[in-house]
Amino acid sequence: MLDLIDTHAHLDDRSFDDDRDEMFARSAEAGVRRWIVPAIDRGNWDKVELLSASRKGVSVAFGLHPLFLFNHQDAHLDELPGWLDNHGAVAVGEIGLDFYVDGLDPERQRELFVRQLHIAREHDLPVIVHARRAFEEVIHTLRRVGGLRGVVHSFSGSEEQARQLFDLGFHIGIGGPATYDRAHRIHRVVTDMPLEWLLLETDAPDQPCSQRRGERNEPAYMLDVLRTVARLRGESEERVAARTTANALALFRL
Repeated sequence: MLDLIDTHAHLDDRSFDDDRDEMFARSAEAGVRRWIVPAIDRGNWDKVELLSASRKGVSVAFGLHPLFLFNHQDAHLDELPGWLDNHGAVAVGEIGLDFYVDGLDPERQRELFVRQLHIAREHDLPVIVHARRAFEEVIHTLRRVGGLRGVVHSFSGSEEQARQLFDLGFHIGIGGPATYDRAHRIHRVVTDMPLEWLLLETDAPDQPCSQRRGERNEPAYMLDVLRTVARLRGESEERVAARTTANALALFRL
């Protein structure tokens, strides 16, 4: 029986409100029985915490996501350390930089990202990092701040960028995008990378696998990711599952 951890799933999302119990049942049946649920802004910290309190196996992270920049206030940053101390956080996240979406002030993104990295270091917690068209700057910032560990989720960078992250003690999260035939760069990274730095994820309800294009994503579908990774590496699904689960347990100190 597989024992998997979905290391990035937004299971508080309203798209699960009508069948959340059934979704968790399907996940457990597929062998995915633990989940990391990162927050995106101050407005959903309470909902994420409630999900963790009501569902065994759910661990949570709190942070301010760059895509929701207009929701974030300095007061939310001031609240973050207390939430980390008092609400069972296993990481700071989802945080990062997004230079893909127009209208998101890069300087404000940088300010929030760096401050949250310092908070994570002060609390000895890993970070869950979002990066789009920002890999070089994210890597530079992680190196400059120093003393950090974590994961760059939904990794889509180059093999060299992956190596730089490994050197910094960072994992990379691989999900649905890796299952697409044309994802050649991700395939090269997954094929050649050290397994000790790999985490599996779904980013549910987003980023479904190629077999489920256009559908709502959910943790049970992480089996498609596992199969793709095992095939690319020429390793058994059981070995990939065991190692990636061990990686998640160690990183998040579950």
